[in-house]
Amino acid sequence: MITIGIEQLVASPPPSLAGRRLGLLCNQASTDRCFVHSRDLILKAFPGRLSCLFSPQHGFFSEKQDNMIESDHMTDRISGLPIYSLYGESRKPLPGMFEEIDILLIDLQDVGTRVYTFIWTVVHCLQTAAETGIKVVILDRPNPVGGHMVEGNVLEREFRSFVGLYEIPMRHGLTMGELSLLCNREMGINADLEVVTMKGWQRRMFFVDTGFPWVFPSPNMPTPLTALVYPGQVIWEGTNISEGRGTTLPFELVGAPFIDPLQVLDKISVDLPGAMLRPIAFEPTSGKWAGEQCRGFHVHVTDAASFLSYRLSLALLQALLQLYPDRFVYKDPPYEYEYERLPMDMILGSQQLRLDLESGTDILELENSRQPDLRDFDALRRSVFLYRD
Repeated sequence: MITIGIEQLVASPPPSLAGRRLGLLCNQASTDRCFVHSRDLILKAFPGRLSCLFSPQHGFFSEKQDNMIESDHMTDRISGLPIYSLYGESRKPLPGMFEEIDILLIDLQDVGTRVYTFIWTVVHCLQTAAETGIKVVILDRPNPVGGHMVEGNVLEREFRSFVGLYEIPMRHGLTMGELSLLCNREMGINADLEVVTMKGWQRRMFFVDTGFPWVFPSPNMPTPLTALVYPGQVIWEGTNISEGRGTTLPFELVGAPFIDPLQVLDKISVDLPGAMLRPIAFEPTSGKWAGEQCRGFHVHVTDAASFLSYRLSLALLQALLQLYPDRFVYKDPPYEYEYERLPMDMILGSQQLRLDLESGTDILELENSRQPDLRDFDALRRSVFLYRD
């Protein structure tokens, strides 16, 4: 059983918060183990000190379904406090938003994947905090896909965007507190940053091992299993292939009307540890191919410890490129406020990787060629470890 950052904060408030005006970046998933919202915990523990709230992508209630669906500023009906949207007219807080606070508390459930935008909202908050002299305190939560493993190519600098503002791999193996420390230092932000750590969390824990309840942080992240497949399955956002949005199993399902699942399985030769691709048909109620039957796969994770989501999804992508060159289509820009470059390149963090996949380069060869960069990142991330097994 673990104790998360918000629980640690209210049980033993750090001296740095004494007498300070507070802001809170959160959403509806920011709760303790009894489902009490962090806003309410802070209002009780620090009466009269919480001045405003901030919300990330998908809105305060995690109700916005898709990319580039913005949220407006609003008033919280419970507390009467203003809620500033950090996924609206701006994704970086304006200095004026920090005028009524001395410390910004951040309590968000991350999912351990580079393209999930919450961490980049945090980075933007660190940048504005450094400009305005505001302190930032991260209330840490588990990385649901573990802190022991990294996977995927490291983002290339020229592909920095709101789905990757710093050079990290797709699956980074850090908590939000650790990744914030890394970006604050390596990006030269140098904000006044503190992390309230968890108690009892170990790096090899998947979310199901924590004993903590899962509250979905975004509409298409309904379960911890979704988070486990997401580092690979998110690539379909850059294509005309359904990633299962509009079904009850987003990111666990993948398909399109023109796919023959058995043909695809015959095309894949690389080992896919810890998973089984079960051929199915499904019909999305919204999003790509809404109302049409898609054929494809349900990704079943049979062993989380050995599962390689990124490898699995790249192998699927390469098979579809080879089998259906006239039907498979990359999504056109924009994607997460990038209006020129191909969304797939932004998601992969590399144009060259896409070109290598298109040319038929072996998946394991691609993995091996990127191991030096991955080893360098693994060494770098260890310098910010707050938890060890």
